[in-house]
Amino acid sequence: MAEPSGEETLRWPTRLDRPAIEKRLAEARATAEREGWHDVAKLLADVEGKPAAEIAKKVMAALDWLQKEPEHRAFALQLQMVALNLKNLK
Repeated sequence: MAEPSGEETLRWPTRLDRPAIEKRLAEARATAEREGWHDVAKLLADVEGKPAAEIAKKVMAALDWLQKEPEHRAFALQLQMVALNLKNLK
């Protein structure tokens, strides 16, 4: 996952499967914890193995929180990539 500084180039996979989505969300949660974004980290907690609708709700809630924080744009873009792939959760 891109660091908040945006140093990593974004990669836009066209089809993430459930394990890839869960992995990216775990990485996002770790970044949020490391950066002290406790609200986002809490939203992204315990997504592994949850129903698709529940994961989608958590991702969208995190994106809503991030809209109020424009300085976290690179991080938000990573979650948007996951959101675009939520249809692939099975």
